[in-house]
Amino acid sequence: MTLEWRERWADWRNRKLQDPKFQYWASRFPLTRARSRREAREIFDLVAGFIYSQTLLALVRSQVLQTLRAGPSPQSELQSLLGMGADAANTLLRAGATLDLLAHRPPDRWALGAKGAALLGNPGVLAMIEHHAVLYQDLADPLALLRGTRGDTQLAHYWPYATHQTPGQSPLEGVASYTELMAVSQGLVAAEILDAYDFGGHRCVLDVGGGDGSFLRSVQARHASLALQLFDLPAVIDVASERLQDTGIALCRGDFTCDELPTGADLITLVRILHDHDDERALQLLRAIRRVVPENGTLLIAEPLAETPGAERMGHPYFGFYLFAMGSGRPRTIKEIGELLEKTGFSQPRKYPTHIPLQTSVVAARPVR
Repeated sequence: MTLEWRERWADWRNRKLQDPKFQYWASRFPLTRARSRREAREIFDLVAGFIYSQTLLALVRSQVLQTLRAGPSPQSELQSLLGMGADAANTLLRAGATLDLLAHRPPDRWALGAKGAALLGNPGVLAMIEHHAVLYQDLADPLALLRGTRGDTQLAHYWPYATHQTPGQSPLEGVASYTELMAVSQGLVAAEILDAYDFGGHRCVLDVGGGDGSFLRSVQARHASLALQLFDLPAVIDVASERLQDTGIALCRGDFTCDELPTGADLITLVRILHDHDDERALQLLRAIRRVVPENGTLLIAEPLAETPGAERMGHPYFGFYLFAMGSGRPRTIKEIGELLEKTGFSQPRKYPTHIPLQTSVVAARPVR
């Protein structure tokens, strides 16, 4: 089907879907009834999504999910934990059960649902659920956010380096909190990267913007012979130094916007770093890497990619708004990353498949000789 005919078909379909009479007919006709019901549920999820997220936040913040890790509890105990009346507790618990976060066990006990149990297996997701309360403040009026001055938000204050002209001189008070958030969310991402790409062919890894070194410790656990270097802002390295004693990981303080990166690594990694920066600063970072990566070296970029099949909602809807509120960066497609790499002296990236692309994609590029 040509582009013109696809557009005509889409326009005709949209006119029909706007017609209440067609909606009525489609919901009752045997060949379209199932799809009509599915689309009605999906549309309702779009409308009610914020309530779902707030139900989840309430169950995590109140420690209900964490309490049920040990096994089912009577409703009276959960009500006492919640510190609310019977009707309010019943409202929250039943909502959680409908979302499969909890499961009701008659007559009066509650246990984890399948999704609640899965969440408890991922501390990084639990940390992000709590962290999203900051994002929700910025999204209370999404039009005001989009029309306002980018960066004058709660998230911009949480990630002060993102909008600071010289990140190394950004305020220090938030370093510990955002470094901890990055660390606790690294586990599954590190496993995805290490499963997708073979680090064994390298001798030295430099992780740029690696926080407290959580990713490099995962690398070290699988490849003990590799030399490892961590580069981050001085205040972040101060936090990392307390956690990396006796690991042999070399700690390098600096700011890539004004300092040279350390030399010696034949693999340089950017784990959820590039999409934090607008194009101008992303190009600055890639040029800094190009100056120190050897001709036979590799740059590895790991982050969720926009428009990834099966993970589309992680790109423009989630990270699009998150990074806009943060005041810096944007989700990019593999094509857009390739354009940045081409401008900075790297080859077109090779994408390595990951088990859960919703968490991260992995792409590698080499210097153009």
